[in-house]
Amino acid sequence: MIKSNYHTHTKFCDGSDEPEAYVKEAIKLGFNSLGFSGHAPFPKENTFAIKDNDLENYCNNIEFLKNKYQNIIKVYIALEVDYIPEITEDFHNFYKKCNLDYIIGSVHLVLNPENKKLWFIDGPKEEIYDKGLEIAFNNNIRQAVKAYYYQINRMIETQEPDVIGHLDKIKMHNKNRFFSEDEKWYQNLISETLMLSKEKNCIIEVNTRGLYKKRCDSLFPGKQILKQIHSMKIPIVVNSDAHKPSELTLGFDQAIKELKSIGFKNHMTFSVHGWEKIEL
Repeated sequence: MIKSNYHTHTKFCDGSDEPEAYVKEAIKLGFNSLGFSGHAPFPKENTFAIKDNDLENYCNNIEFLKNKYQNIIKVYIALEVDYIPEITEDFHNFYKKCNLDYIIGSVHLVLNPENKKLWFIDGPKEEIYDKGLEIAFNNNIRQAVKAYYYQINRMIETQEPDVIGHLDKIKMHNKNRFFSEDEKWYQNLISETLMLSKEKNCIIEVNTRGLYKKRCDSLFPGKQILKQIHSMKIPIVVNSDAHKPSELTLGFDQAIKELKSIGFKNHMTFSVHGWEKIEL
């Protein structure tokens, strides 16, 4: 059993509850540790990120819980930080502002470097994905997907996040309509990103949210990519990307089963000593 989750969203961003509700649920579940990773403040209008004037409150709240529950469960403070070249804030600034334990680096909005328009690939609505593809990339899916992975690669090179969040989320609303994950050009993009991840010692997140929200029929990343990750000996961490206390372990059983079938024996956990490998 996995006794941790390091990708957790509260009411400070787009989650449902106060942070303490997640801590209490984690204790009930027998967790050893829980990491909070609110969406970092974002320089464009949105409905998902912590507001600039709430960031200090978020940090203070998690620090308070760290101390209150220190003899029961280890609580860690982090942020899920979006990366868009020349738009988002440098990740290292957030480390300084909040005294973070770690950062999850993610891409939710893809920049077209030619027209500077953004494509939002997340959220529950497929039609927003489709409309964004049309507006930002004139329905040129290969250009759009290349821009997505290029953005992740730039993030890895320039920001050096501890964890890369939901690596292949670009597939979620695709559902084999615009491109196939079996196409050679797509596989080449994945291989390039994985090689860079290994070079920069990043951890790849195995994210279960797409499965339990029924927005995707596979983990982020999918099985073929996980096989590459295993063969390349890139470390992984299993997270549920919880937006409610009840979601802290959703999808874990299925993820463990799939990971073990591939050959994974370990994943990463966080402690006062940093990231450490433990048995899956």
